Amino acid sequence: MLDLLAREASARLGLPEGEIRLSLSARDELGTTGIGGGVAIPHAALDGPERPFLMPVRLRKPVDVEALDEAPADLVFLALFPQDDQASALKLMSAIARRLKEENVAETLRDAADPEAAFALLTLLREG
Repeated sequence: MLDLLAREASARLGLPEGEIRLSLSARDELGTTGIGGGVAIPHAALDGPERPFLMPVRLRKPVDVEALDEAPADLVFLALFPQDDQASALKLMSAIARRLKEENVAETLRDAADPEAAFALLTLLREG
């Protein structure tokens, strides 16, 4: 899975795939990025990106990410951020985790017909 994520992020960011893969692997060795409920947030700090980068991915076949609840992940949110911007990284990952804990959000993402529908759901501003 990390190979796929690194390849796709490299194509979108224009950064070396090997550097992205190495950073993701180093972070993954520290512990699971699986937050449970079939969701993983692999992340890494890199030299190169000017701002945080988020790439949501819905996998056709769930993969084992050694999450605490032992559920394989089919919703993956790759988060890459500048080496010197840890605060933005924490905010980004917290926002994702909070949004996915809301009722039915993960299931609705799994059922989204296309990327636009998934994006609309993720960025929906709630009033109140």
